[in-house]
Amino acid sequence: MLPIAMVAGILFHNQIGYVAFLSPYLIFIMLLITYCKVSWRHFSIDRSMWWLLGVQVIGALMVYLALGLLNMAVAQSVFICIFCPTATAAPVITGMLGGKVERVATFSLLSNLVVALTAPVILAMMGDGADVGFSSSLIRIATNVLPLIIGPLAVALMLKVTLPRVRDAIARHQGLSFYIWAVALIIVVGNSVSFLMKEPQSRIPEMVAIAVLSLLACLAQFWLGRKIGARYGDRIAGAQSLGQKNTVLAIWLALTYLDPIASVGPACYIAWHNTVNSIQIYRRVHAGML
Repeated sequence: MLPIAMVAGILFHNQIGYVAFLSPYLIFIMLLITYCKVSWRHFSIDRSMWWLLGVQVIGALMVYLALGLLNMAVAQSVFICIFCPTATAAPVITGMLGGKVERVATFSLLSNLVVALTAPVILAMMGDGADVGFSSSLIRIATNVLPLIIGPLAVALMLKVTLPRVRDAIARHQGLSFYIWAVALIIVVGNSVSFLMKEPQSRIPEMVAIAVLSLLACLAQFWLGRKIGARYGDRIAGAQSLGQKNTVLAIWLALTYLDPIASVGPACYIAWHNTVNSIQIYRRVHAGML
């Protein structure tokens, strides 16, 4: 499904503009489906999650400041690859690898909430509001990002209290989020291609640098997550929490609030983290067959 979605986005990028407005709605629905499955009884925030959040937010800002001295578009791209929250599918992959699903589900929710609360300030400070002012930019970003991430959680909690049968029905159909993700991926990849094709050839070196640095960011996050997780009893959960990203959200944020070329990073990250996951799953299945 991954290559099919990406190829479809590339081939039909000229038509994607007509449905690009659907991206935030698809992200909302994916998060809602995930949150409806969450069992709040298993939620427990431990010290490892604060370390992981430190890498996600503080680490992303440090990388941004360092790379910003060389190239701002590259800095924004690598920043969003680190800053974006854990993927909604991370608990599923964690379970396949033998890790603690509840821990990743907890961190996924926590990382999404942190992004919702900090993204408006951080993205506005990155210059999105150069023409309209920081406060106006902050308000505009907040009104788009906060409902997108916190809204699904609020709806899931409301359904649990008022319509538990509807919530349970949604929770039983987790497979739907996979197909919604595929559609969203087609849209964001197509949108990225449309933006990038308008860029001059002089920016190709930046795109190559972004692709390489996004790979390094991916490998570094899986490694750091594994190290942090090992200190607290579950290296698999740590690695997936930090390394597996909500790239659809990352691309949307990059295209909407940053230099459009910054979307190259999370677009490449899709391939990188899925490759890492594929290798991990193959090794586990192969080991189990021996």
